[in-house]
Amino acid sequence: MSKFNQPLGGNDSPRFSGPNTMMRLPTQPTAEGLDACFVGIPMDHGASNRPGTRLGPRQIREESRMMRPYNMATGAAPFESMQVADIGDVPINTFDLKKTIGIITDFYRDILSHGAIPLTLGGDHTLTWPILRAIKERHGPVALIHIDAHADTSDEMFGEKEAHGTPFRRAWEEGCLQNDKVWQIGLRGSGYSPEDWDWARSQGWHVIPAEQCWFKSLAPLMAEIRETVGDAPVYLSYDIDSLDPAFAPGTGTVEMGGLSTWQALEIVRGCAGLNLVGADLVEVSPPFDTTGTTALIASNLLFEMLCALPKAQMG
Repeated sequence: MSKFNQPLGGNDSPRFSGPNTMMRLPTQPTAEGLDACFVGIPMDHGASNRPGTRLGPRQIREESRMMRPYNMATGAAPFESMQVADIGDVPINTFDLKKTIGIITDFYRDILSHGAIPLTLGGDHTLTWPILRAIKERHGPVALIHIDAHADTSDEMFGEKEAHGTPFRRAWEEGCLQNDKVWQIGLRGSGYSPEDWDWARSQGWHVIPAEQCWFKSLAPLMAEIRETVGDAPVYLSYDIDSLDPAFAPGTGTVEMGGLSTWQALEIVRGCAGLNLVGADLVEVSPPFDTTGTTALIASNLLFEMLCALPKAQMG
């Protein structure tokens, strides 16, 4: 019997039964003793358009029940070399976004104090800022790979500094990022002015619009990123609306002309070899996808994130 936690297999219990945890893994209340953990942040009070991402973590877990422990494409076997569990959801304040940001930071301080790598099920994109704040305290400023239809670098939304369109401006202000090692991939759609993307470029960030990704493999881009990042600590933030709505309609701010699911796999698999210290998958809004496909894609990408962690390559 393995000394590491294992997902509940389909031959041990029907896929449609068993615990509603990520990949039907065991659960525990903290990250103590874990190499990596899945954690949900069920929030949408930072969303500016369609709500529903508070239901994202629950639905991602539900759709993860088909996931198996071995990655047939990459050969990664994370459950042979890592102790992984689902530690449940951050106990957010659903009536106060500012308090929720503080709650998230404190929760992730505890995760990181145990040396575990958090893989986060969102939840709207506001959540990445307080996570990066805790990450900085543990690892210092990090490289960032941010996949999204939107830059999320607005200074304010409706006069507020805290929203799902502002997290990376706030993280930059707090010195959480290595500016020469920040990539934003998949940006597209209409805007208010060139400043929407040029602000990031003025900080030295690498901005890759979706149009530059059309009709091509993103493996060369990821090879360039790996070479540039080197052994710096890296955080991966994946907004599901980076995908074209043909693949992932269940999100609050859809934009046409997005990435494909195979490009998403190239990006996440291309993170293998990097010093990943955390990752999130955000903006899944189940009410706008009755088939569950968006959450299913999200669950697969989270498994790929687990497989890209350094210890997963040892299995």
